[in-house]
Amino acid sequence: MPFYKAEDMELTPDVKNPNVMMRQYGGELIKAGIVTYDYGEAPPPHSHPNDEQWIYMLEGRVAHLLGDEVISVGPGDLVHIPRNTVHGIRILEAPCRFFTCKSPSGSGKLSEDYNEAPNVEELRQRLAEVS
Repeated sequence: MPFYKAEDMELTPDVKNPNVMMRQYGGELIKAGIVTYDYGEAPPPHSHPNDEQWIYMLEGRVAHLLGDEVISVGPGDLVHIPRNTVHGIRILEAPCRFFTCKSPSGSGKLSEDYNEAPNVEELRQRLAEVS
């Protein structure tokens, strides 16, 4: 069975924002990784038609949009994002670091199956309301 140490995992660029480096790996059924965002680096609100996702916050704090809800999420919080659910974050405390896993694994890249929400500016405004 393979074991992975975060510090030994190769940093790879995010597909949507190449300035953001991720530690990511795709298995047979699940892709997983550790993602770190600084202020202004989070992707705009989006959905994944094919991917179910889990996020476990390790460091930092974010305003997290999930469907119709926006809440503050921090270390130790676990978020489940069903397929086709619009979600997004705004960094409140950086760095924002989280462990995430998605299924199916696809190519193993965490940013695949990404569709920007049609009402991005409205959703960004909702995220801006959380402090």
